[in-house]
Amino acid sequence: MRRMFTAVFVLLCSLAMVAQSAPPKPPATAGEVLERQFRGMEREFVPAAEAMPADKYDFAPTDGEFKGVRTFAQQVKHVAAVNYMIAAALLGEKPPLDLQGENGPDSIKSKDQIVKFLKDSCAYTHKALATVNDKNLIEQIDGPFGGKSSRMSLASMATSHSFDHYGQMVEYLRMNGIIPPASRQQ
Repeated sequence: MRRMFTAVFVLLCSLAMVAQSAPPKPPATAGEVLERQFRGMEREFVPAAEAMPADKYDFAPTDGEFKGVRTFAQQVKHVAAVNYMIAAALLGEKPPLDLQGENGPDSIKSKDQIVKFLKDSCAYTHKALATVNDKNLIEQIDGPFGGKSSRMSLASMATSHSFDHYGQMVEYLRMNGIIPPASRQQ
């Protein structure tokens, strides 16, 4: 009896492990594809923003052709502000706070405030991406930077724009002796 109990227990544990290691279900809609892309970007971008020490948040390279580039803090704030702008356009509303342009509010200064601003912008973007579906994907809406854009174009811009700045942030981290979290061995 004990062997049978052990065999059943091992079988159940094996089934649970197989269920946990099964590949994720493929996305059913275009909106889900866009959401997964943004979530993947967020999993790399937010930890990179958190990895830079607070005393280095004002870092910007100076050697070479870097005159006038954004600091690390300005990179993060810019991405967060643009996330809000894109999400608001997708939702057909004004951003939930006064962004003061695409560089974000001047009142947001400390690392903690900037990371919160970023995380809040991601949550708002997820809300907006949830409204994109197969029926409205190519619908033309007012874009945040003037003119009309399709919902798909704006939704994909949230991810691509963020990754543009992520690449710059990775360089800033490495210039400060920090291995970006996504590049660390697991």
